[in-house]
Amino acid sequence: MPSGARDMALAVEIQLPVNALTPNQSSLTRLIERAAAGDTAAFEQIMIHSQHRVMAMTWRMLGNEADARDASQEVFLRVYKYLGRFKQDQDFFGWLYGITINVCRDIAKKRQRHSDRFTSFADGADEGAYGVAAEQPNAEEALMHTQQRELISRAMATLPDKERASIVLRDIEGLTTDEVARILKSSSTTVRSQISSARKKIKVYCEQYLR
Repeated sequence: MPSGARDMALAVEIQLPVNALTPNQSSLTRLIERAAAGDTAAFEQIMIHSQHRVMAMTWRMLGNEADARDASQEVFLRVYKYLGRFKQDQDFFGWLYGITINVCRDIAKKRQRHSDRFTSFADGADEGAYGVAAEQPNAEEALMHTQQRELISRAMATLPDKERASIVLRDIEGLTTDEVARILKSSSTTVRSQISSARKKIKVYCEQYLR
């Protein structure tokens, strides 16, 4: 892998400028074609338009900034390596999410993560996830909702990998059940079952914690 591309992958940041918009499909297709042909400038543009999604996803799956950064770097190294295999009739971001899920699973297995090390993914998540309001009327209520997010994050840590991936993609990323099934190489029925199970487990965990 050229050192320039590796340096770009190592420069992944958590936040993007608010005006970093996703290109339209035709522009993205051209960028992918150029990047697959070895154009590092095109690959850099792909990173700019997708790094926020990747960092947010890795944070939600792994639970802390250090692991999320490591995972994000590995995701873009794999994207660069396998971009030539990407088919233009595929959904690029679905393909990207698939790589991201696999990288997170590899890191989680390697480091034998435990639930008590799982910290809040609130900073990497969109405001409004799980019904948390984007604006709070006062500091006390803001603190309450922050505590809610942290409680949910701890509950998420107890889920099996497949259930966690399903609920993150469906309930936080907002993908359809069919899209989640394609990314996870599963059936829609299985994904619906995993999401239902995950929601119940999160609810039970939170209820037990609050007793």
